[in-house]
Amino acid sequence: MAQVKPIPEGYSTVTPHLVIGDAAKAIEFYKRAFGAEEVTRVPAPDGKRLMHAEVKIGNSRVMLADDFPEFCGGHSRDPKKLGASPVTIHLYVQDCDAAFDRAVAAGATVRMPIQDMFWGDRYGALTDPFGHEWSIATHKQDLTPKQIVEGMKQAFS
Repeated sequence: MAQVKPIPEGYSTVTPHLVIGDAAKAIEFYKRAFGAEEVTRVPAPDGKRLMHAEVKIGNSRVMLADDFPEFCGGHSRDPKKLGASPVTIHLYVQDCDAAFDRAVAAGATVRMPIQDMFWGDRYGALTDPFGHEWSIATHKQDLTPKQIVEGMKQAFS
């Protein structure tokens, strides 16, 4: 009998799991915006929502499911219904300008335009049409903590 791996093949230690008002539409958006590949889709018993789904973006997986307030004490966990998301999902990519433009063209809203940042990344931030926050970056410079602090002081002066 084969040994079961504690971390399944294809997964990393941390995997975001998003609650979304329309997970099926979100999968299609993530395909257009971030080049996601659909890995799995499990429909809910009602035949309308998804109990579980997974997409792969680059070398990472993101789990998602529709909102099920009936399983959460009647409370929604959909960021659009909550009015915001306290979490940002960060993507490192080869060309953040192109990735950012692709996401905006697919329907994401710009929160912070792409720019060179004091910590050495080219970076921008978006909100997807489902209320989740994303940042996209390309690392440009390796800086020491001291250089980052000095850059921060200049940026905020």
